Amino acid sequence: MNYGENNDNNDNDNNDNDNNNNYNDNNIKNNNNFTSKKDTHLTACKTSIFFVGDGFNVYDCHGQLVFRVDSYSPDWGDQIELVLMDASGRCLLTVRRKWPSLHNRWEGYVGERTGKLKPVFSVKRSSIIGRSEVTVEMYENQNEEYQIEGSFAKRSCTIYDANSREVVVEIRRKLDISSNVVMGKDAFSLLIKPGFDSAFAMGLVLVLDQINADGLSDGLEDDLSDAEDSAVVDPVDPAIETVVD
Repeated sequence: MNYGENNDNNDNDNNDNDNNNNYNDNNIKNNNNFTSKKDTHLTACKTSIFFVGDGFNVYDCHGQLVFRVDSYSPDWGDQIELVLMDASGRCLLTVRRKWPSLHNRWEGYVGERTGKLKPVFSVKRSSIIGRSEVTVEMYENQNEEYQIEGSFAKRSCTIYDANSREVVVEIRRKLDISSNVVMGKDAFSLLIKPGFDSAFAMGLVLVLDQINADGLSDGLEDDLSDAEDSAVVDPVDPAIETVVD
């Protein structure tokens, strides 16, 4: 994904990527800023635990802020547009709810959305009935598609390449290794596979947080059981987990 200027915080991949700063604004993935040749571990933290759909801070394994989403509203249903920023506040990605849409469709734009900017991907429920999978369609390449399976409400879901069935992103609850206690839903882990854009992955998380917000009232007993099965132990810091070199 092309986000404009090079991200100075991503020094672990600078030697591998030849410091190429010129990108096509419609190239949604595989830019030099937010892709790695190794697995990337991120920790996403809600900026408020009181409201569904509130903002996020996203950290790497060194505890450095990588992405942020400012708090937008306590009422997730009123949200039309969300902006993913880097640590300095530069707009990387905008996701916007498409109305009307029975499938709860959202569209994604590189950078700040303007009247002339075309969306480069869409995210929607595969079915309007029950808890269905979520489909990600890439407008620039109609053969490229992703499926999201599992429960984001329980912080246990996986993003697959729809054609190869290769896992590209895993979202899991975090386990505090010092106390062996599953952490709350306000902090969760993203495991991003090599070559997949972590900013794009976080953009998908923003949409999932919106379209699955009604599922956050699941039963506590089932939720804790699922969380214990899928929780991720932080390999670096039991409180903060992100990019592992």
